[in-house]
Amino acid sequence: MAVGSRRATAQAADGDVRGLPRARRSKRFFGSHSLGAHWYAWAMVSPVVIVVGVLVGWPLVRGIYLSLTDATSMNIGHKIGMNDIPPTYKFVGLDNYTQILSSSEFWSRLTWTIVWTFACVALHVGLGLGLAMLLNRPMRFRGVYRAILVLPWAVPAVVSAFIWRYLYSRDYGVLNAMLQAVGLPRWDWLGDPLHAKISVIMVNVWLGVPFMMVALLGGLQSIDGQLYEAAAVDGASAWQRFRNITLPGLAPVSRSVVLIGTIWTFNQFPVIWLVTQGGPGDSSSILVTRAYKEAFQGVQDFSGAAADGVIVLLLLVVMSIGYRRVLRRQDTQGNEVW
Repeated sequence: MAVGSRRATAQAADGDVRGLPRARRSKRFFGSHSLGAHWYAWAMVSPVVIVVGVLVGWPLVRGIYLSLTDATSMNIGHKIGMNDIPPTYKFVGLDNYTQILSSSEFWSRLTWTIVWTFACVALHVGLGLGLAMLLNRPMRFRGVYRAILVLPWAVPAVVSAFIWRYLYSRDYGVLNAMLQAVGLPRWDWLGDPLHAKISVIMVNVWLGVPFMMVALLGGLQSIDGQLYEAAAVDGASAWQRFRNITLPGLAPVSRSVVLIGTIWTFNQFPVIWLVTQGGPGDSSSILVTRAYKEAFQGVQDFSGAAADGVIVLLLLVVMSIGYRRVLRRQDTQGNEVW
């Protein structure tokens, strides 16, 4: 009876709120629930909101505005000695976007960025899953193996990139010394376009596999072991247990880490810039490294770089929304997507 009374009271209150005009309803909701009853939650969240607004929101708005102008290092406002030079750039609308999207260079750069992202994420997931399954089994010194495999992720990316650049050296690199020791010719790892692309993929895989391994290892440890025992009793093969138990059990974890890994890799500036600087030429440049070159090298094209950044943001937003919709559609149909 008490439960029924509380439910009836809640329904009556809800009906009273619905019967109010929209303005009074909003005022009543925000006044009593959000600001009144949960003022401490707003007080704790507000510093984060302010910091995100200052560090992310304002630069984003400023970048979108600059992408609609013709701002460069020649016409933007600056100070020379005691003299303040006023800005002379003007609003040009979507001209920057039209120029970027109509150039063949953008599409070739986008193609390589997609190939780079797909190759790195596929290797991250494949190698990370394999290592996670090995570490999930009982073995001696398993903690030591875990610590060793996590080391590439613990080392700063800047340090790892410089180490790999030394390893790739044509004359003094360890990799070429190993090739020469077994009678193979030296590779020009960073001087050939194809070799440079392979090189940066190897570095990014080295850096990204530990994160994927740790995330998937946590997912594996959350799967009930009795499911494997029951499947083995029913005569299921190792592949059937992997396909019908492991992959569906990892779905909640893998969906998130694959999306995060894709976003990180699509914007992975440090690896490519520190290892090849987009070279030779611009053969290994992705969209973000190209935007950096436009903004900070030569005649600095701030508007073009800002437009490139906005395009990258829109591509990632569209990709994320599409990815989530595919997963939601598969869930509706009752299929587990890894």
